Amino acid sequence: MDPVGEVLARSAAVSISATLIAVAIGIPVGTALALARLPGRRSVAAVVNTGMAVPTVVVGVLVALLLWRSGPLGGLELIYTLRGMVIAQVLIATPLIAGITMAALQALPPDLPDELRGLGANRRQTVVRLWLEARVPLLAAAMAGFGHAVSEVGAATVVGGNIHGQTQVMTTAIVEGVGRGDFTAAIAYAAVLLALAFAINALLTSVQQRGSSWARS
Repeated sequence: MDPVGEVLARSAAVSISATLIAVAIGIPVGTALALARLPGRRSVAAVVNTGMAVPTVVVGVLVALLLWRSGPLGGLELIYTLRGMVIAQVLIATPLIAGITMAALQALPPDLPDELRGLGANRRQTVVRLWLEARVPLLAAAMAGFGHAVSEVGAATVVGGNIHGQTQVMTTAIVEGVGRGDFTAAIAYAAVLLALAFAINALLTSVQQRGSSWARS
């Protein structure tokens, strides 16, 4: 297996990149589903809610079919690459972030948007203000998205291939260690992965708690 430091760096790069992209997609999508009254909104919301529960290995298979050399996106040569793994993790994290965002905004006072518009806020200002009001659950959405991305193994294996020196990440290294009977290495990788997840979530939790304190003040 690859050195722990290299695998950790890969895992962090893939999962943090995927989470940032998923946040950039999921929060606007969740906002639109919560606030807009568009045809088919309920159907899209149902798709988002379904996506939150789809097994990650299924997402991995679908992405692999798209990126495979004979697939529609095969010319991009993204199969068995870190960029391909980022795509898979974005598809895994985005529905979760969108679903939490939608629920968070729907939990705000229903007359708040009208009050903001009555005070002269345009559509963009209204949305930004609603995001600020829901900043604590939105941070929770980002935390959940990162946790879902960094801990998944099915899509990472199918799309990345667990190639040493290229696409091996913490979760696939753990599975490989267990499969080879090397539990010492597997436990070491698991401990480092937990430390990574704890460090990122501790940072986000600190920001979240500050946001909660500001909301009460």
